Amino acid sequence: MEQLLGFLFDAASWEGEQGIPNRIIEHLFISFLAVGTASLFALPLGLYIGHTGKLQLLGINIASIGRAIPSYAVMVMLLPVMLGLAPVLGYDPRLGLRFFPIFLAMVLLAIPPILVAAYAGLQEVDRDLTESSRGMGLTERQILTGVELPLALPVLVGGYRVALLQVIATATIGAFLAAGGLGRYIIDGIARRDDGMLYGGVLLVAILAIGTDVLLSWLQRRLTPRGVKLATELDAQRTGGAAS
Repeated sequence: MEQLLGFLFDAASWEGEQGIPNRIIEHLFISFLAVGTASLFALPLGLYIGHTGKLQLLGINIASIGRAIPSYAVMVMLLPVMLGLAPVLGYDPRLGLRFFPIFLAMVLLAIPPILVAAYAGLQEVDRDLTESSRGMGLTERQILTGVELPLALPVLVGGYRVALLQVIATATIGAFLAAGGLGRYIIDGIARRDDGMLYGGVLLVAILAIGTDVLLSWLQRRLTPRGVKLATELDAQRTGGAAS
């Protein structure tokens, strides 16, 4: 505990490129960039599947494969590929070591929960509601954006909540491949036999993950329509009354 407090309250731990603020920014930057990139593929496909009911088997297979692939194994497999492509594509070889393997692994990890949440959220919308909207003359785009998506937002945010937490955890592992972020404190702490730095890194990653989860949980509750909340409460009351 004394070493941990010594690391956290040392002024040097909060300054420069290796300081805590900069490491947090690095960690969040690559995490949000990976989730944002995954959204470019997973969100449109998930909304299409949920709205039309087509390609459900494809969505299920993508989600299953994505969940089954170990992130660290993906990083290791991509490492020689990214280093080999550096002279061909003309990017800095250091990106092939420190950025691309961890980044692509995080993108692949974030796709399944976003994809599943997008089409599951839309499929939970009452079909009578969407058919009524069509009867009123709304276009398919208007139904998607004005009726289905607002009702599916809580489920969608839940998918992003899962994706972001998994990505934040995986970004920590990226330090094994010389990436930045809070994982550097864990790797460097082990290498230097500095328990204060090691436990400080673990604590900071935990705080970042818990804080992100709490924030997205609050956002998920805020985005839940009042009518859905009332219906859920009534269902709970009826279930409780039936059980008693």
